[in-house]
Amino acid sequence: MRTSNVTYLVKKGISSVWKNFVMSFASFSILMVSLLLVSCTALLMVNMNIVMGNIEDTNEVAIYLDEGITEGQISHIRDVLEKNSDLADIRYVSKEEGLENFRENVMGDQAALLDYLEENPVPETFFVRVTDLTKIRHVVNVISSIDGVEKAQAPYHFASVLINIRTTFSVIASAVLLALVAVSIVIVSNTIRSSVFSRRNEINIMKYVGATNGFIKTPFFVEGMFIGVLAGVASWGLTWLVYDAVHSLFQDDLTLWTMFGITGLIPYDDIMWQVLLINCAVGAFLGAVGTVISTGKYLKV
Repeated sequence: MRTSNVTYLVKKGISSVWKNFVMSFASFSILMVSLLLVSCTALLMVNMNIVMGNIEDTNEVAIYLDEGITEGQISHIRDVLEKNSDLADIRYVSKEEGLENFRENVMGDQAALLDYLEENPVPETFFVRVTDLTKIRHVVNVISSIDGVEKAQAPYHFASVLINIRTTFSVIASAVLLALVAVSIVIVSNTIRSSVFSRRNEINIMKYVGATNGFIKTPFFVEGMFIGVLAGVASWGLTWLVYDAVHSLFQDDLTLWTMFGITGLIPYDDIMWQVLLINCAVGAFLGAVGTVISTGKYLKV
């Protein structure tokens, strides 16, 4: 196809948006709402992964060392733990520091009872965080086999619950995203089908004068993509408003939300251009696919 023909078909597709404003506006509105739902769902998934990561970071494995362990053995255990790529935030607590921590957590006058202890019963302890909760049992078994380690205590139930929640959320969120995309394609194709039907006389005339299938379909294809890009820009702006409002809500009282691990949420300014690009690309894709389905099935050109 010659360049002049391509330019003509692109211009015709874009001009059709304004000539058939009612149908174009209907397609635009449906696409905008669909993209808004898809964007909000995707951003929810991203931030929920951050929240789940924050909650997972609170898990700690307590490693209790043998009674009478030497400084050299403690140093060796620290080296082994630091070389383990599955561990992070390695923290050593001596017997004295452990006793003081316990004293601070004991309420009221009961703390004074600790002064009558003949010897410090608190063991030398390491606290570590497992970077991947799915490996927590394996990591604990490895730690327990280190010479000088008496026992490693891990929050197995907590880890199991978090893994189940993350897996369930990922499956549900992915299913919702796929459903929204599928519904968007169906609705957009039906809307564009109505637009195609309303211009059937124009299409028949083009067929009678010898226009090829590609020549007839291309303006509709361009029109669908153009409407999709416009809808992507509009949904990007609406997503900005909604996301900023929700983000501000979680930033107002950090103490309250920090208790639930809701910290470190991504500011919209950090991802706004990526969201714009993805929205426009998805909008163009949905508009183009909807057009192809409509023209291919109902025009019979």
